[in-house]
Amino acid sequence: MVEDWERMLAPYYQAVEELKVKLKGIRREYLEVGQHSPIEFVTGRVKTPDSIREKVQARKLDASRLEEEVQDIGGLRVMCQFVEDIYLVVQLLRERQDFDIVIERDYILNKKDSGYRSYHLVIDYPVERVTGAHHILLEIQIRTLAMNFWATIEHSLNYKYDGDYPQSLHKRLERAAEAAFRLDEEMSQIREEIQIAQDYFKTNKG
Repeated sequence: MVEDWERMLAPYYQAVEELKVKLKGIRREYLEVGQHSPIEFVTGRVKTPDSIREKVQARKLDASRLEEEVQDIGGLRVMCQFVEDIYLVVQLLRERQDFDIVIERDYILNKKDSGYRSYHLVIDYPVERVTGAHHILLEIQIRTLAMNFWATIEHSLNYKYDGDYPQSLHKRLERAAEAAFRLDEEMSQIREEIQIAQDYFKTNKG
């Protein structure tokens, strides 16, 4: 499939680190002017060779077109406090000039059958290498803390049961997903009060 994984993945590691710095910079800009940041925190990762092989085999992808077929070799996750923040982050990313958005998937308004909610962007990101600009695809997932908690648990269970967990467990996960979304909706209803309290805490905590 790939003879030199380290060489192939190097641009992805570079891109993920660059984007983490840029996204954290957005958060810092908001905080510097005393405004609520739509970004709570950012994480990133590059898939391992084993994980890439598994995905190619499971989905019967064309291994000769690995970088086009596997759109999440490099990935970032943006955490937000409120659902409204997710759409603000999406708008901020649409306005950037340093990459192009090639795919948008709104799994918040259009949740998956499992109950999964998140907003996914696939971007075409130019990585500046010694040999010139190298364009790669990266996935950015934008979600609330509640959505992330559910997705992390579901991912672990999905891995354990290889995607075929018992129906009773599936129903519980669906109910848990709805409970998590109701929590997000309640937090949105009292968002202003929460932000005032957070500002008060930051001002008076020391």
